[in-house]
Amino acid sequence: MSRFDIRGALTRLLQGNPSWAAVTTFGEGRNAVSSKSYSGSLDNSSQESSHGLVGAESQQDHGLPNVLFFVTRAEQSWVRKMKVKVISRSTDEFTRERSQDLQRVFRNYDPNIRTQEAATEYVRALNAAKLDKIFAKPFIGAMDGHIDAISCMTRNPNQLKGIFSGSMDGDIRLWDIASRRTVSRFPGHQGAVRGLTASTDGCILVSCGSDCTVRLWNIPVANAMDTDGSSDSSEPLAVYVWKNAFWAVDHQYDGDIFATAGAQVDIWDRNRSQPVNSFEWGKDTVISVRFNPGEPNILGTSASDRSITLYDLRMSSPGRKLIMKTKTNAISWNPQEPMNFTAANEDCNCYSFDMRLMKEAKCVHQDHVSAVMDIDYSPTGREFVTGSYDRTVRIFNFDGGHSREIYHTKRMQRVFCVKFSHDGTYIISGSDDTNLRLWKATASQQLGVLLPRERQKQEYLESVKKRHSHLPEVKRIVRHRHLPKPIYKAASLRRTMVEAERRKNERRRAHSAPGTMPTQPFRKRRILTEVE
Repeated sequence: MSRFDIRGALTRLLQGNPSWAAVTTFGEGRNAVSSKSYSGSLDNSSQESSHGLVGAESQQDHGLPNVLFFVTRAEQSWVRKMKVKVISRSTDEFTRERSQDLQRVFRNYDPNIRTQEAATEYVRALNAAKLDKIFAKPFIGAMDGHIDAISCMTRNPNQLKGIFSGSMDGDIRLWDIASRRTVSRFPGHQGAVRGLTASTDGCILVSCGSDCTVRLWNIPVANAMDTDGSSDSSEPLAVYVWKNAFWAVDHQYDGDIFATAGAQVDIWDRNRSQPVNSFEWGKDTVISVRFNPGEPNILGTSASDRSITLYDLRMSSPGRKLIMKTKTNAISWNPQEPMNFTAANEDCNCYSFDMRLMKEAKCVHQDHVSAVMDIDYSPTGREFVTGSYDRTVRIFNFDGGHSREIYHTKRMQRVFCVKFSHDGTYIISGSDDTNLRLWKATASQQLGVLLPRERQKQEYLESVKKRHSHLPEVKRIVRHRHLPKPIYKAASLRRTMVEAERRKNERRRAHSAPGTMPTQPFRKRRILTEVE
């Protein structure tokens, strides 16, 4: 009953109208009060005693002001019972404990009430995709100091912000990513540094190069990362001279063993000056080597004879060999799924394999327009980064056929090595222009400490954008990238060549005898044979 209805009822009451049949009282406010129903006829005594009012209930026990609802005798025929429902809410639910706290807001998420919720979320997803493009500034800074091309890199296991780099002039440096400066230098190599790796305990750095030497260095303590200025490290702990030049080195994840790649695969112990074991399969040069993160005794290599080989240190001979149509420059194991690895190939593609079944690739990652030189997985195992001869850095999902991000600058030349940071937040690339460059793993990520509300807002916008990623407008904005003109033209030319080759094979198959030219899946097309 509105305020005007109550005023009219009171007016009729003051005029002495004796035709009232029921009176109900209830309290105002947020607290719940009881309701009471009245019905029946009035006699003369009741009319005289209550001035035409029957059954008035006192609310003094509740301590609340009374409001009267009146029903006339003419309306009594259809009003037999009256119910009053009042929302009850505890003060503890909406009262702030401190003045700085946010006021709690109660919302009803019933879709029947919010009929425009889907349209609202679509607009939010569209705006989130546009904002990602506006704030996409992945390049953080460059680290210069080398005087020749960067040839290899490795992370410092003891420091989140430490990374080692080696150049073609024999210079090795330890960098502080936070301040982008050189912390320490390791002089000694007379030729190009081809491989760098650090022990799992973070105490020993192993380097190898074209001067046929393997050098062991003592890694500076963590306090040295916080000092100003750079210093030259002392003499190497050990120098091992061998018969052939080295192309790569990798340390075992658990133990004192490391492996070098060159004319053959040599297994070294840090405490011995001679290899403890050697593997050789063919006469071609081995150009990369990587230990498995889950099984320390398994390692994978790639060679210049277009082969990918798996070795087991517990066996006296190599285990399995896969021969492809083009050379593989580097391989990287998935840290979360150690049975899978991805190979960076000369044919502009990357191929993911399961080492238990290498007859076909699990996924082919394509987008580069020139040879892929290096590859490295994120610590999460959900994505990996590649550096290419086409002067770009691309980020792929571990099961995605195309890159989700491409990084490039005007001055960056051919990229020879790439690495993820230990926390997966940053990417470091080393290129032919003597610079290391620091990038964000997520182009539009906000640096610094985020408040909980900011983090929740970003997670919500990311989930909304992912939910609407199949819609044309959102997909177009998310996938669009500005490319340098040479890369755009090279990609267009490559698509033309691939399409021409596809049409040529279709015509050959159409004019050949049935069964003579079977259709080959794309994941098997670049694999020649598997040897065990």
